[in-house]
Amino acid sequence: MEKRNIIVLGASSGGFDAIKQVISGLPPNLEAAIFIVWHMSPETTGILPDVLNKLGSMPAANATDFEEIKMGRIYIAPPDRHLLLESNFIRVTKGPKENRFRPAVDPLFRSAAYTFGERVIGVVLSGALDDGTSGLWIIKERGGIAIVQDPKEATVSDMPFNALREVKIDHILPVAQIGPMLAKLSSVQVNEVKSGNDEENKRTEMELHIALQDQDYEHPFFNLEKLSPFTCPECSGVLGVIKEGNRIRYRCHTGHAYSSDSLLAALTEKTEDTLWETVREMQETVMLLNHLGDHFAENNQPHEAALYFQKAKEALQRSREVRAMLPAHENTSMSEIESVETKAKTNKLAGH
Repeated sequence: MEKRNIIVLGASSGGFDAIKQVISGLPPNLEAAIFIVWHMSPETTGILPDVLNKLGSMPAANATDFEEIKMGRIYIAPPDRHLLLESNFIRVTKGPKENRFRPAVDPLFRSAAYTFGERVIGVVLSGALDDGTSGLWIIKERGGIAIVQDPKEATVSDMPFNALREVKIDHILPVAQIGPMLAKLSSVQVNEVKSGNDEENKRTEMELHIALQDQDYEHPFFNLEKLSPFTCPECSGVLGVIKEGNRIRYRCHTGHAYSSDSLLAALTEKTEDTLWETVREMQETVMLLNHLGDHFAENNQPHEAALYFQKAKEALQRSREVRAMLPAHENTSMSEIESVETKAKTNKLAGH
């Protein structure tokens, strides 16, 4: 039997300080391997290893592709790369974005659950939207342990709140208590793997091959999932619907994946971009019409010039009407739509 010694941790907005607090609460001799995904810009230098190494807890470094997994180490997803786990080593890939991020939390959690089953402890910290919820659900399905930072103390509560709403969480803790809890749980002996059902296994295997950019694996994605009426905001591909318990998410045939929350956020952001693009195109039309009007006026063709100037005036009015829509448009997400009362009810169910 193995110990529960595979710890996967995900965070986004507000998660930098939370990660530091968790790691500083660990004993330096912890016999576990820790894998971290923290959302960051692709252009950002991976500073997290240096910051964590200064804490004097466990050695930390950006993970490298095909690196061997060793206990007592912290592995961090490099900027613009997914972090995945296989039986004895790590994969670092530039697979399709998930929930609009690379690295994303869900691919790490999913690969850990699929490979190590009951040995996995999943931790969701501060962050916006709900990356990590799907992966935490699979961790629980395969016998692992699920921990979330108490949403009431998280800098951005969406990620822990959504995980709490959708997944049966084992421990809801202030961030200062998560490190000691990990030390306690990692000493427990468990079975290697708790397999899912056949359908879940096929889907999980397919999604891991997509994240790994396995060109030799032909994934019959749409044979496993139903098609939705929605298109991928990233590439305009058709989105298939994936059901996990009572929740749904989406993946296109090129590989991009979205939770319902991240899809809603992406679509509303794209709407704003489209409105601005429409305003630009209409303004260019106005400029071209006026330019043609000037051309006719210079050539002593006042009637034609007046026609083009009138059309430019009409186009300008239409562009102003479209531009007036922009202040009323709002980028939104399910998390923003959720009422304070609903969140309060969920916290009450959790014992708060």
